[in-house]
Amino acid sequence: MKTLVRALALLLPALPLSMAGPLVLNSHAQALPEIGGQKVILLTRNAVSTTQPEFTSITVAPGRGMEILQITANFPGKGNVDVLASPDLASAKKMLDVDDNDNGDLGYRLGSAFLVPYPNRIRGKLSADGKTLTTEWQGHSLTLPANNIGHLAGAERHAMHGLILKAKTSEIRVNKDPGGAQVTGVIHAGNFGGHWFSKTDLVITITLTADTVDASIEAHNVGSEAEPIAIAWHPYFNLPSGNREQAKVRIPASTVAEVDNYDNVFPTGKILPVKGTKFDLNAPDGTVLAKTFFDDNWSHLDWKGGAVTVQIVDPAAHYGINIEGLSPEIKTIQMYAPPDKNFVAIEHQYNFADPFGKEWGGTDTSMVTLKPGESTPWHVRLRLFVP
Repeated sequence: MKTLVRALALLLPALPLSMAGPLVLNSHAQALPEIGGQKVILLTRNAVSTTQPEFTSITVAPGRGMEILQITANFPGKGNVDVLASPDLASAKKMLDVDDNDNGDLGYRLGSAFLVPYPNRIRGKLSADGKTLTTEWQGHSLTLPANNIGHLAGAERHAMHGLILKAKTSEIRVNKDPGGAQVTGVIHAGNFGGHWFSKTDLVITITLTADTVDASIEAHNVGSEAEPIAIAWHPYFNLPSGNREQAKVRIPASTVAEVDNYDNVFPTGKILPVKGTKFDLNAPDGTVLAKTFFDDNWSHLDWKGGAVTVQIVDPAAHYGINIEGLSPEIKTIQMYAPPDKNFVAIEHQYNFADPFGKEWGGTDTSMVTLKPGESTPWHVRLRLFVP
């Protein structure tokens, strides 16, 4: 706990706000609902540039694992633009508070959910009732919710996207200065509802400035056993023009993980070169998506200037965004880009899919092992530009 307190002290000056009222930084507090039993937080700032795009707001749901519901930005001559593909707050509340299931799976269908202690898919031995599965890590059994399955006959139920989709956040602090705003909260995840080893605290920090949006998670093992940890998020990046076919993406990577099909999307254990395939997205200006479907995991990433940067460009909207992974623990990037949707999901994550699976043999699947008292950081930054 001392480690956690020190981390919080470094991340933010103490500025606690009353949990009895809405934690907001504008004058429209009455319009903000509770989602997941906690008030939504809105960070805002006024755009000042007449020539450059600027971030203007971030909407966060502490009652749903600090999920980012929306990010907005001002583009001169265009006005406010939705950076994330996400519904309005009333619709989001209905999705998350009324329509969702016990595991919170609709949380990763909008905005950007944080994924801990694992992103992506995990396979295992299914229970008789089909609700859980069992897998192993270093000789120890893990029982996880079997919360996802493909649509085709013979699809295999599996675990997906972590265990904090419905987590509550405490120790929330908000800071504002002339340059922007920041919110930090702590999820005392413990053993993630009995599904994981040891005990874990997560310090989540989201920062808004004109030029950048930063999201970071510091995972602390506050228990007495070693544990595996991986961290990611699941942002649906909006394409403002609505024309997905002409949008371009650049992923600086030399390999991709082979999958069995695009229904299960299970890795085969083979890591293949991207050169000469549809997975080669290394062109400096990006590759046109056209009608190509992607739900794939890239690796052997090309780091430049301390970051692995994915670029999305919407030429028809004169809009671009860079997604910078800043933590060395980020070893893979998942992209989900269905041709019939107006978004591109770019997920900077630690690990390969199904990290405990036998298909990997002796391959290091990039889960981080945290011993008691140790911590691991995940940090991603967004930057806008006009292409």
